[in-house]
Amino acid sequence: MSLARRKKINTIFHVILVACILFSLIVLIILFTDILKKGFPFLNIDFLTKYSSRFPKKSGIRAGLFGSLWIIITTVIIAFPLGVSGAIYLEEYAPKNRFTSLIKINISNLAGVPSIVYGILGLSLFVRTLKFGRTILSASLTMALLILPIIIVSSQEALKTVPKDLKEASYGLGATKWETITGVILPYSMPGILTGTILAISRAIGEAAPLVVVGGAAAIWFTPKGLMDEFTTLPLQIFTWASKPQADFQLVAAAGITVLLLVLIFINLTAILLRNKYQDRMKM
Repeated sequence: MSLARRKKINTIFHVILVACILFSLIVLIILFTDILKKGFPFLNIDFLTKYSSRFPKKSGIRAGLFGSLWIIITTVIIAFPLGVSGAIYLEEYAPKNRFTSLIKINISNLAGVPSIVYGILGLSLFVRTLKFGRTILSASLTMALLILPIIIVSSQEALKTVPKDLKEASYGLGATKWETITGVILPYSMPGILTGTILAISRAIGEAAPLVVVGGAAAIWFTPKGLMDEFTTLPLQIFTWASKPQADFQLVAAAGITVLLLVLIFINLTAILLRNKYQDRMKM
């Protein structure tokens, strides 16, 4: 294939890619505008502080909001150290053989498993076998299993970006392997690790299917205070409202979607600030 033909094909692909991105952005803007327009009349302090009700105008999202925060924070606390530790072991300690390659392939495959499968696993393992019940702890452990492969794979890719010269310089100065990992490899790769964690959290916070299987309630009328409490989440409450026949509940669901998007944006901004902090530290 001639060079001119390759350039022409690359140009066509770039044009198609840009067109797809612009189309996706336009669709997202239209959807978000429509949701905000429908849900804005319900967005007030009462909506955030009240519990669900059979009357649309009296419905609130407090239980779902606190339930989602409990589950997401607990999930990250469980999955983040396990995922990063697993990636460090696979990249820095595990022998390079067929067995290790098989493990890496299986972890990559697990990242694409439907979330409902993790819900069934969580129901069998955490709810019934370990007898944690239909609680926040069971839901958090299930969601940790869901995002763990994503964190491991993204952390592995981030660890691979560390220049070999930096590692050799650390060893040359007399640092041990562990000191090199904690002092050189992890700080250099942390922006990439946090980027993968952001993607994992973004997937987890919008999931409803595994939580339904684990035993998330359609609505509760109390604020969870511990890991062994029952729970509902924003996606579960939104699904419940959207499935009701009354037209006003569709507007309440739109308001819930807006709150869910704002929570997701806040969590992502926090992770992005942490990532940028590590990037700035590496530049110094």
